Amino acid sequence: MTDKAHPPSVNNAAALFDEMLVVLVQKGDSHAGERLFQRWNRRLIRAARRYCGSEDGAHDLAQDCWVAIWKGLGTLRDPARFRSYAFAVLHRRGASRLRDVIREREAAPDPLETALPASQSESAAITQAFTALPPDQRLAAHLHFVEGLTLREIAEVQSIAEGTAKSRLFHARRKLKAALDPSPQSQGELQ
Repeated sequence: MTDKAHPPSVNNAAALFDEMLVVLVQKGDSHAGERLFQRWNRRLIRAARRYCGSEDGAHDLAQDCWVAIWKGLGTLRDPARFRSYAFAVLHRRGASRLRDVIREREAAPDPLETALPASQSESAAITQAFTALPPDQRLAAHLHFVEGLTLREIAEVQSIAEGTAKSRLFHARRKLKAALDPSPQSQGELQ
């Protein structure tokens, strides 16, 4: 799936530029590392919001991801796979944080924290619908709809079979549609 805002040639050029930066970072070029960070940090923060639900948490998670990315970048054999590599790191770190949050909530449940606030705008409704998705479906939906990753790339990021990625995306799409359509018929799809 290509980004509608950028034609395929622009996406290919951006991917090639990222690949070149990765190669330069692997050779020790700190300026290339800074440039790679500038190009990718906002994307990682945006994806991290799906795990954290807060701006501060997203920044912390993205920073944690960068530490892991820098540590492991030297072992990345195919620099063209940086996008999948970065999102896979985010997925592992984010899933770990979600497990920690779930353990904390199970230890001291607070029903007020789990209640979703009523929304007035379409944007808030979309955010609320994304938040209600299970974490694996939420990440798959974000990677597909926001980041434009293919099913194969989503499968790689989440370390799952391509069919499982397709299933997660199907269920996420169905739940998002039902959550955003207030008709009684679509509400039955949420169950």
